[in-house]
Amino acid sequence: MRTLAVGSNQAPTLATSSELLPPEGALLAWGGPALRRPVAARATSSAKGFTLLELLVVVAIIAIGTAGVSLALRDATSSTLEREAQRLAALLESGRAQSRAMGVPVQWRVTSEGFAFEGVPDNSLPTRWLSPDTAARAGNPLQLGPEPMIDPQVVVLTSASEPDRVLRVATDGLRPFSVQTGETP
Repeated sequence: MRTLAVGSNQAPTLATSSELLPPEGALLAWGGPALRRPVAARATSSAKGFTLLELLVVVAIIAIGTAGVSLALRDATSSTLEREAQRLAALLESGRAQSRAMGVPVQWRVTSEGFAFEGVPDNSLPTRWLSPDTAARAGNPLQLGPEPMIDPQVVVLTSASEPDRVLRVATDGLRPFSVQTGETP
């Protein structure tokens, strides 16, 4: 058996490292026979299969792709109505904040072109729906302030392209306007 001297530039190779293995037929410390497989057999046996990390990466890529496809295939009509309802809730809260800040009453009402805010400066808030299919129903004009507490109020939104779908934008007078599904409270 060859030994390397300290400071030697020679690194062990397969030929020299295979000499360090016990001879065939020798017993290991636990008493079983020492198995000597050829070097080529040892190299190919570890190359079979995938590692757990590789499988996790593939599963993550598939999950991200599936999520992207499902978001891309959302129903455009229902998402448009939801977007309109969220926008209206934000606009009503903005009108409510302006009313309290200026100390003047602000009203919101439905018009033939969309809706109108009365009591705020002109062009400070939008007056049209994003989609021409959107329609709103409100019993009376909504009173948005200037008092911090207002009466419970509801606006019902529908879409001409999907008349069965109804969203409510409502408040109980204390909490902000929020989007709710269905027509009944």
